[in-house]
Amino acid sequence: MLHSLLAGTSTQAILAIVLIALIAGLARGFSGFGAALIFVPMASAVIGPKVAAPLLLVVDGVMTVGFVPGAWRLADKTNVFVMALGALVGVPLGTYALAHLDPLVIRWSIIAIVVLLLLLLMSGWRYHGRPRAPLTVAVGAISGVFSGAAQVGGPPVVAYWLGGAFAGNTVRANIILYFAISSAITAVSYLWGGLITAPIAALAVIAAPAYGLGLWLGAHMFGIASEQTFRRLCFGLIALSALISLPLLDGLLR
Repeated sequence: MLHSLLAGTSTQAILAIVLIALIAGLARGFSGFGAALIFVPMASAVIGPKVAAPLLLVVDGVMTVGFVPGAWRLADKTNVFVMALGALVGVPLGTYALAHLDPLVIRWSIIAIVVLLLLLLMSGWRYHGRPRAPLTVAVGAISGVFSGAAQVGGPPVVAYWLGGAFAGNTVRANIILYFAISSAITAVSYLWGGLITAPIAALAVIAAPAYGLGLWLGAHMFGIASEQTFRRLCFGLIALSALISLPLLDGLLR
């Protein structure tokens, strides 16, 4: 069954996706972020953005669903749902761009977004004001566009909530719950747009174990070095993924 669904994907491409999923899982496992910023540009260079983004949505959604019950208990649900209102607007816009723009345009756009978000993460900037409903909705809309187009909606949300007045465990719960809701919205949007297909589901079955292994290894490796060291390594991996994913290098690297 899997063999027939993956008939249009070469063995080399499948192996590359498994390796990329492992690396992305490691990044998320030991630093808590970076999976999409690594996976989407690199996987887009191998299988195209219209497959890479839905593939990560399916794999990450399945592998992280167990975090939701705990997040539900601790999250500031009002703030999360206000931000999700923005995602309701942003996700369909990002999905439309993913479905209808030229794949090469999407790849360049993804790389540009990844670089900008990497610079935001590296800057250490955080929003330190009080969460206000209009701004919270706006952040959700921006995150939704990025999530719908490339599954890279995390950094705006993290930068907004980390600097606020919430306790650390509440921030983490807010982020987990928001992205569970955002992922559900994106899944509906992708299904409506015909972006989640049987071959993508089959590829997810193969990539998910590697991603899960990366999550587990990354979490257990966290104590080996300082958090700062791991975050720097993650920044380096994200920068490297953007570099080797450049369409200009297609003839040299692929």
